[in-house]
Amino acid sequence: MPFTRGFKGRGAAVRDPRLPPGQYDIGRDWPVLSAEATPTLSTSSWTFAIEGLVRQPTTWTWDEIHALPAATYQGAIHCVTTWSKFGVTFAGVSVDTLLAAAEPLPSASYVVAFSTTGYTTNVPLADVTDGKAWVVWDYEGRPLQAEHGGPARLVVPHLYFWKSAKWVAGLRLLDHDEPGFWEVNGYHNLGDPWREQRYQGD
Repeated sequence: MPFTRGFKGRGAAVRDPRLPPGQYDIGRDWPVLSAEATPTLSTSSWTFAIEGLVRQPTTWTWDEIHALPAATYQGAIHCVTTWSKFGVTFAGVSVDTLLAAAEPLPSASYVVAFSTTGYTTNVPLADVTDGKAWVVWDYEGRPLQAEHGGPARLVVPHLYFWKSAKWVAGLRLLDHDEPGFWEVNGYHNLGDPWREQRYQGD
C-alpha cells in the first residue's frame, strides 16, 4: 500500500465532517489494494476458526457460518492511502457472535487476524467486540469479489482498512500484542483514522 506523507487527496472547499483528517471522499470507486496476489478459494473447503485463549476453540464451514445470526454493517470505510468511502453495506456475521461461541478467556486482550495467504494483522480485543467488527461475504447485496477479499473478509471499519484482513481464515486470541504484516513494516499498531495513526510514531 504505497502512501506519501503529506498527500491530501482531492480536497474540497467545504470539508465533509465525516472525513477523518487527511482523507478524501473517493465516491463510488473502491480501489483494489493488496499485499499479496489474489488467491482462488472455494467455499466448499473454506473454514473460519477462533483459536488461542478461548475455552472452546471453534471452526465453522461456509454453511455453518451462514447458519449463524446474520448481521450487516452500513457506513464508511477508510484506507491509509487517504481515501474514504461512504454508504457501504457489508453483510455477514458479527465477530461478537463468533466470540460468544468460542468464549474468550479473561487473559485474552489482543487478536491476530490471519488469512489463507499468510497475511496477519493485530488489533486489541476491545476493537473487534461490542459491534465493532464483522466477518462479511456480501457487499452491496452481492457476493464479495475475490479482489476485495472474497469469499469472506474481516471488516473493522473504525480503523484503517488494512486491519480488515482479506481472505480471512480466523482470529487468534492472545494475552499480548503481536504485530502483523504491515505493522512490522512500519505501519501503526492500532490505525485510528481520526488520530491519523498511519505509521509507527504517529
